[in-house]
Amino acid sequence: MPSALPAAVWRASQLGHAAVTALSSGFPALDAELPGAGWPAGMLTELIGREPGIGELRLLVPLLRPLTRERRFVVLLAPPHVPYAPALASHGIDLDYLLVVQAPNAADRLWAVEQALGSASFGALLAWLPQEKTRPEHLRRMQLAAQSAGGPVFLFRQLAAQFEASPAPLRLLLLPRPDERLSVQILKRRGPLMADPLLLDLPQPVTAIRLRASPLADPAQRPPMHASRIRPDASHAGALH
Repeated sequence: MPSALPAAVWRASQLGHAAVTALSSGFPALDAELPGAGWPAGMLTELIGREPGIGELRLLVPLLRPLTRERRFVVLLAPPHVPYAPALASHGIDLDYLLVVQAPNAADRLWAVEQALGSASFGALLAWLPQEKTRPEHLRRMQLAAQSAGGPVFLFRQLAAQFEASPAPLRLLLLPRPDERLSVQILKRRGPLMADPLLLDLPQPVTAIRLRASPLADPAQRPPMHASRIRPDASHAGALH
């Protein structure tokens, strides 16, 4: 009898809440569809989008704000745009606990993700993976390493990745809407298939933000891999996607 099964046994017809440590996404409708009722810790979450700057970072603002206020580091690994400090601060994110790691080469980036996962000392890890160089074995190693992480791990991937197999237990497709909302389709989760996407109203900054591509997008201008803090008086323009 199904009712006689232990609570830890996941039934494919139900969301896999058992033994899932999760942090609220800040969106009640999304939490209701996520195993553990939030962004899961100790496993990979893939956020797949057509291009950077469609609202993927604003989707995570309700998570990043309390993490940084609790003095837990949030690591941004190889973001495609230079983060714009005033925009981040306007969302209530404590910049002292935001660490940006520049890893211009694909091999460096994949290595840096695994090293960050091995440290397990972050509140959340956000990593942008190189589409052409990321292979299934890379993702399997990341998923194994993520199991010791105390916070959520987000991998940002390009649109073509939705058709590739992945060991990530949670995969979401993000698409912008003309009404400034974000369409979130859950492609994979520990639970039943989700037929219709969610339409989410994203947090808005206090001031309007212009997006400008980072000079790091040009391989000729890329510096070696390094980590840095975001300073409140940073003058370089960038993006809060």
